[in-house]
Amino acid sequence: MSHVHSDAPVEPWFDRSMHMDHYGSRLPFGSLGAAGLVHRFVDLEGPERGRRRDVLDASGGYASACLGAGSPVVGQALVRAVEQAGYVTDEIASEERSLLLERLFGRDGLWAGQFPADEYHVSGRNSGSEGMELALRLALESRFDRRHLRPAEGRGDRDIILAFEGAWHGWTGGLLPLLNRRHYRIGLPTVASEPYGVGVRHIPFGDVETARAFFADNADRVLAVVIEPVQGDAGILVPPSGYLREIARLCTDSGALLVADEVLTFSKTGRFFAMADEDGPIPTDISVVGKSLGMGALSTSMVIARRYLTVRPTGAVSTSDLRPLTCAVMRAGLEHIHAEGLLAKSLVLGEHLAERLHDELVVAFPDLYRESRGVGVMHGVELTQQAADRVQEFRETMIRSGVFVEFMAGAGRRSGGMSYIFPTMRVAPPVVATVADVDAIVERLVTGSRAFLRTAP
Repeated sequence: MSHVHSDAPVEPWFDRSMHMDHYGSRLPFGSLGAAGLVHRFVDLEGPERGRRRDVLDASGGYASACLGAGSPVVGQALVRAVEQAGYVTDEIASEERSLLLERLFGRDGLWAGQFPADEYHVSGRNSGSEGMELALRLALESRFDRRHLRPAEGRGDRDIILAFEGAWHGWTGGLLPLLNRRHYRIGLPTVASEPYGVGVRHIPFGDVETARAFFADNADRVLAVVIEPVQGDAGILVPPSGYLREIARLCTDSGALLVADEVLTFSKTGRFFAMADEDGPIPTDISVVGKSLGMGALSTSMVIARRYLTVRPTGAVSTSDLRPLTCAVMRAGLEHIHAEGLLAKSLVLGEHLAERLHDELVVAFPDLYRESRGVGVMHGVELTQQAADRVQEFRETMIRSGVFVEFMAGAGRRSGGMSYIFPTMRVAPPVVATVADVDAIVERLVTGSRAFLRTAP
């Protein structure tokens, strides 16, 4: 195939033994670099060891490299910031930080319609998980009288955080209770609960009647609702029309905070924020964005919260809080996305991608795929049990067929008689992808599907 290079010997790669294995088994490939959507891979094991391949990226580096690899926009911003911007922390005002925040939240700012500057303020963190930890901290401190170290008047009974089955908000200790996944919690130490603690409850995602019933029984006890506008690791689950706005209404009417985890969805759904519908932005009290925010060059996140939500002095200081270099890269990348109309283009591109995934994978390979779903450049194709039982082999076959995809865990079994959700292949190319790129990705997914079926036991 045209995406395979000539064979060449490869020396052992030191990171294979030195870098901690977080997966249980590693993919037998190495990266020699990338340009745009094309990774240059080489086989590290097996009879084709040393074979080099051009592999199309349908993943975007855990959905973080929204501009692909080698973007001159990012490169120029990095060089300029390293040479000129300095590295002051947030104790000192920064010209780069000011330019970024004014472009986003100032008059006519890119995000001012959703987050007016007189109502919201922001903080930066290293990662999506750290951003979500701060969001959780803001929610918890909202019920606390810091001077007297006790619950604020009228807030003491708010001891429930509502989360959703299948959710993924991060791996860090404070976030684990938000996941209804025993696999990630069992065997890990727990901290004895301090007075005034809270508990987490889970309900099915996308079921509006269950949400209404929960609030009917617990409205006065709910401190916060933590929600992904599109569930990612659960299998790219897009809620029904009106669901997110009804969740927002339930929060407003009950006095609960609404926390939107937009780490994955940021810039993926045809707009910057997925907390929106045909009527416009859906108001939140706290929103966390990440992944694409770093343009594939930096790991970063931003927490956007209502101004009355704060933490006790020095309680949220972070070495990485909106450093000038980070701000320069974000501003350049976001300006480029806006100027080139990449979000609107990705929405149209996503419709084309959705049609091809359904027709050429789900319909054509019923033994491998159950359903496709998604929006913008964030799509998932749910596997059958037959395919899910061999997911590692499936992924390797796709790479050998010239396309790099990731597999989400799936929501598994949910309450309320809702259908079981198997692992799901995430197809989420960078927003710079073209129709030709998407067509090539689908063609290689088809080739990989055929190859995988040929190896079925």
